[in-house]
Amino acid sequence: MNILTFDVEEWFHLLDNSSTRSEKQWSNYGVRIYENMERIFRILEETDTKANFFIIGWVAKTYPELVKKIADRYEIGSHTMNHQLVWQQTPKEFRQDVDYSVKFLQDLTGKPIRYFRAPGFSIRESEAWAFEIIHDLGIEIDCSVFPAHHAHGGFPSYGKAEPAIIEVNGKRIKEFPISCREMGGSHIIYQGGGYFRLFPYTLIKHWAKKDKDYLLSYIHPRDLDAGQPMVPGLSAARKFKSYVGLEGAEKKLRKFLTDFRFTDVATAEATVDWSKARIITL
Repeated sequence: MNILTFDVEEWFHLLDNSSTRSEKQWSNYGVRIYENMERIFRILEETDTKANFFIIGWVAKTYPELVKKIADRYEIGSHTMNHQLVWQQTPKEFRQDVDYSVKFLQDLTGKPIRYFRAPGFSIRESEAWAFEIIHDLGIEIDCSVFPAHHAHGGFPSYGKAEPAIIEVNGKRIKEFPISCREMGGSHIIYQGGGYFRLFPYTLIKHWAKKDKDYLLSYIHPRDLDAGQPMVPGLSAARKFKSYVGLEGAEKKLRKFLTDFRFTDVATAEATVDWSKARIITL
């Protein structure tokens, strides 16, 4: 089971960075999302690959025709309205943000929003209330869990990376966690983001073969954009993490989608025997 997802963000939507923190600052940066999404469309069409797209509500509000185009071709989900970490918000703030994003996406596309992913995989066990909130807002499937310790959150008690059911106060959400691998005492997402760009493809392919039973990958449009400018004010470590490997990323992704068959969450959901899935009660 190989599942492909994209987090639809502009090139400047970097978390934990003072110069890209809010909507007010985002207006200072140029537009690159159109060419980046056209690149993704070409890759998926040429490799005959299905995928899910988790869309920031701000992106939908700013580029509505582009998001309609995505929704006409693929299943979409909410990536919140304003791309803030869950644990930096109160439950009330989180509910208002996600509610706005879900309603906006539904009104824009005319399609129900069943899927959700938190920015930075930032729902921790201490934010179990977030699962109850997204359930109440009509979300049926979540893809926010990082099943280990993680800089932006982490949910190590989730255990094995596999589909499961999360239950909070009797309310249930189907969970497809991100896949990760332990390396040097840390857990990394080798099949998406900065580590996908950093590691040689032979190593990514080796690990992916080991994770043949369940592999959930995620990519940002900016991960494939070798021509993007440098966001100001980044530390040396953050510059490395955000810009390393951009030149070869598109070729690497094409190879990945050729060597392995990926599908979307809906197709994967239909293959899971949910009567036998683990139930994680919080």
